Amino acid sequence: MSTMKSEALQHPLASRLRQFHALTKPRVVQLIVFCAVIGMALAVPGIPTLADLRVGFVAGIGIWLLAGAAAVFNCLVEKSIDAKMRRTSWRPTARGEMGDWETLVFAALLCALGSWLLYAWVNPLTMWLTFATFVGYAVVYTVVLKPLTPQNIVIGGASGAMPPVLGWAAMTGDVGPQALILFLIIFLWTPPHFWALALYRVEDYRKSGLPMLPVTHGNEFTRLQIFLYTLVLFAACLMPFASGMSSWFYLVCAVALSLGFCWYGFRLWRGYSDTLARMTFRFSLIHLSLLFAALLVDHYLF
Repeated sequence: MSTMKSEALQHPLASRLRQFHALTKPRVVQLIVFCAVIGMALAVPGIPTLADLRVGFVAGIGIWLLAGAAAVFNCLVEKSIDAKMRRTSWRPTARGEMGDWETLVFAALLCALGSWLLYAWVNPLTMWLTFATFVGYAVVYTVVLKPLTPQNIVIGGASGAMPPVLGWAAMTGDVGPQALILFLIIFLWTPPHFWALALYRVEDYRKSGLPMLPVTHGNEFTRLQIFLYTLVLFAACLMPFASGMSSWFYLVCAVALSLGFCWYGFRLWRGYSDTLARMTFRFSLIHLSLLFAALLVDHYLF
């Protein structure tokens, strides 16, 4: 009997923990931390020392906590919008399963703990840059830009492009030009990535009232913008090689991946289908992940 009671008590707790975890948008945060780790690795010449690994580990946790806090705050602010969209209606805040105060307290705790870790165990610059990124995403993008302008994802993309800069600052205590190149790549990658998603989720965005580009300017205009951005992104992806940051191995990978993204963008521009938009969105994730992985391999092996 006591075992059955214990299991009955544990299941609600496990369910609650899963709800808290879901609010942190784990898959998005994983990509953020991955990009930050790339910035850390590229900032350290050669094989990292044990001290470097310690700093990188703590920085990764701190960045994860603050990114999670921003995601939780986003879920709180957009709960009514999320409830109208099929893609986000499952979130605990959208379904009314979590109260505003407990969500806000959870976000505050994650933010405070992450800020303390970065300030005390990494360096103040990384803490302030990460906190500024939190404010940029949770407040400037979510509260101001997203409901105001169809260029929300372009301007707000600056926050999403910060992870490699944060990683670089964690290891060096400053922000070098190489970190800014990584920032530029993600900044230019973000619009075609999100607009491809918005194309096949356009009805969700229309119902939510958010002025995403396919809603305000139409399908054809958005497709053209995606293609043009892939071309500009192609040029940006060549900058690590042009600046001496990487070798021929990265260049070959960057050209192949960027040509693939441009091809998807061109096909989407010339003839639309929801299936092709989904494929473009998914390839954008592959593009960024493999591009940064190529930078990492190039850094250690070439």
